[in-house]
Amino acid sequence: MLVLDSLDFLLDSFASSSAAGKHERLVKSVLIAMADDRGCFLTAIRRGARGYVLQNASAADVVAAVRSVAEGHAVCPPHYTEFLFDYVATQTTPLPNSHKRAEWGLTRREQQLIPLIGRGLSNKEIANHFNISEQTVKNHIHRILRKVGVEDRLSIYEVFQNEGGAAIAAHAGHSA
Repeated sequence: MLVLDSLDFLLDSFASSSAAGKHERLVKSVLIAMADDRGCFLTAIRRGARGYVLQNASAADVVAAVRSVAEGHAVCPPHYTEFLFDYVATQTTPLPNSHKRAEWGLTRREQQLIPLIGRGLSNKEIANHFNISEQTVKNHIHRILRKVGVEDRLSIYEVFQNEGGAAIAAHAGHSA
């Protein structure tokens, strides 16, 4: 078991190993005293961390997290649980049928933004969700608007609800 206060070890140690994925799953690691940063949190999970404890956690919380991970559980701040569920859901969200995707020429990332737009997330929130810049989100949305031929964000979502994107509406839980 590793208890770390930085992602550096996970990034550096396993990055050069050809068996990185295997090592990441075998070594139980807990990151403590971490910044409240969703991008860092997702990176930690991708690199195999099983625990993520924020800077403001009490000593008792740190000890409990280490014990939980040692017992085979995963630990994260409570407010990251919803974020993690949302993130996973958008990675597997059913998107418009292949005919519509081909017709509009949307990239995979452009398609992933649609449920988040439907939930009313801001560009900044979408950027944090995917760990990309806000400007990149703006660029994606601008291209979606142009490809789909609509004037505003809400119209993007409405087009997908009305023209083959009913699965997005159901998944995103959009309420008018």
